[in-house]
This record gives sequence, C-alpha cells and structure tokens, in this order.
Amino acid sequence: MNYYPIFLDLRGRSCLVVGGGEIATRKVDGLLSAGADVTVISPKVSDLITVHARMKKLHHFKRRYQEGDLKGYFLAYAATGVPEVDLLMAVEANMEGVLLDVGDRPVLCSFITPAIVQRGDLAIAISTAGKSPGFARRVTRKIEALINPQRGIRLWRLRPSTRS
Repeated sequence: MNYYPIFLDLRGRSCLVVGGGEIATRKVDGLLSAGADVTVISPKVSDLITVHARMKKLHHFKRRYQEGDLKGYFLAYAATGVPEVDLLMAVEANMEGVLLDVGDRPVLCSFITPAIVQRGDLAIAISTAGKSPGFARRVTRKIEALINPQRGIRLWRLRPSTRS
C-alpha cells in the first residue's frame, strides 16, 4: 500500500488516545505539541499522562474503551495492544470518518504515524509503510545526528541566486 504523506494542523482538533502505556504516552506528547485537544481513555496511564491530566492539558477517562467512544473525534490512536479493541475501534473509525492509527496493525489503520525528526520548523518524516519500524528508527537516528538541534532550519536556508 502506498501512503500519501501529509502534515496535519491539529490545533484545537479533538483527538483520542486509547491506552496509557509507553506508546500512548508518545502519541499524547506529539498531539499536545501539535496543539490538539487530547482525550485519553485507559484504566491505567503513565506518570506523564497523569501529570498532563492534573495540569488540565488533557482529559482522562479512567476506564476501558467502550463502543461509541470514537464519535466526534477527528483523529484517534489505538494503543492498548488488545486486538479486540483495535478491531472495534477500526470498525467504528471507518463508520464515523475518524482517522485512526492502530500502531503495529497497519491493515486496520486509515493513517500511519511516521518517525519524525524535528528541528525548529524543519520536520522530516520517515516511513516504511509500517513494514520495518526498526529500519525507520535507524534512519531517524542518522538524520538526527546529521542536523544540529540548535541550528535547525538555519542550516537549510537558501542563498539568493546571483544568476539572471
């Protein structure tokens, strides 16, 4: 399958993360950084998600996912590792028109999240269409080492042409 690469403006958009572990925490961090209105549904969550909830940076419902929970969201992540929940969310997302990423099950996804190297306004997305996340991580590390975090996009500014 060929994916269409895109960068979304999520400022103020309702986004749902179902799950509370390490993967869910990474997704929450990315969504919050993008300015999304984030909700997490999970009986247990990481310390960082708990801190974000206490600081009112996100909404947390301390329970399991229930049928109908996707309604009204723009984008969602299934990060529970429970195949039945993944499938239920995929069916609902398709019916509700919600963009859904189900981590390591690309067949259930309407989008996949690439590895990202962010340096200021420069963002580089790396994807293997879900086929080799380990290789994508290796490429990400090489690009991160290539571009100095303090300099960011300044390294890539174009010089005015002197040609006519």
